[in-house]
Amino acid sequence: MNTKVSSRPFRFALDLHSGVPVYRQLIDQVRGGMALGALSSGDQLPTVRQLSVDLAINPNTVMRAYRELELGGLLETHQGTGTFIAPKKVERKEAERERQLSQLANEAASRAGAAGFTVEELLKRLSELSPQLAKRR
Repeated sequence: MNTKVSSRPFRFALDLHSGVPVYRQLIDQVRGGMALGALSSGDQLPTVRQLSVDLAINPNTVMRAYRELELGGLLETHQGTGTFIAPKKVERKEAERERQLSQLANEAASRAGAAGFTVEELLKRLSELSPQLAKRR
């Protein structure tokens, strides 16, 4: 397996006042990091123990997030070596990609609206992610 350790490790950050369960925040951050290119195939994530110490959370919470990401095919855990971003799978058909992107956009807009944000505010924040991605590369 081709594994690598990033020169600039991915940083997790929790918002304990958001109402979003901690394990869900971890899952969302890994997925977001992959979408932004901050995490890519073969990148190593912190161990369960290290991440639980760094974030001052229960190791079972980290295990739950990692396990869910593994079941979704996004992570691979290798006994003795660690947890890694899984190799990218074969791309889905264009129609499936479009359907999934529409679903994600609708979900993001709904969640933003429920939290009191407008679609325009959401779009502005999403557009700000692009320059941040360019700085990381």
